[in-house]
Amino acid sequence: MSMTPSLYSPRRRVFLGALASLAAVPPLAAGAGSDGLHDWGIAPDFRGIAKWFNSPALSLAQLRGQIVLVDFWTHACINCLRTLPHVNRWAATYRKQGLVVVGVHTPEFAFERSAGNVQAAIKRYGIAHPVAMDNDYATWRAYDNRYWPAHYLVDGQGRIRYRHFGEGDYERTEAAIHALLTRPGRA
Repeated sequence: MSMTPSLYSPRRRVFLGALASLAAVPPLAAGAGSDGLHDWGIAPDFRGIAKWFNSPALSLAQLRGQIVLVDFWTHACINCLRTLPHVNRWAATYRKQGLVVVGVHTPEFAFERSAGNVQAAIKRYGIAHPVAMDNDYATWRAYDNRYWPAHYLVDGQGRIRYRHFGEGDYERTEAAIHALLTRPGRA
């Protein structure tokens, strides 16, 4: 009888599963600040924007010193539409404290490339914050994004400090917004 554990033993599967889950979490020592937020590096600026809604053209350099939530969405994505009430609320609630929400509308389907369709969706869903129309995926690629919806929180120095993909974790996202807004010397 061999003392070598089987490749398929329950203990080995539990160990490998735990190891895989640890690999998915960024290590605290490699960039997390005292606020528990990770430092993902300098945020790329908005690129290749075909049209801006609810605002003149913006750049992250203009927004330096403020906290920016970059929200990648598209108007025919049900997951995106489910996040919009939260995004709209954050934009309204935290605007006076220094949060700027910028929706980056990146189309999945051809009909989502129409400025008229995007404008109608903005009106239908009560979006009052700036929306950039990223039809050529230039900003999407600059962020190396792969998901709808995707949220990136950029601190006052222009660094990505939080990312969330998909629906849910609204309390965690709001806690990250609050942490960045209340941190000393955020500018």
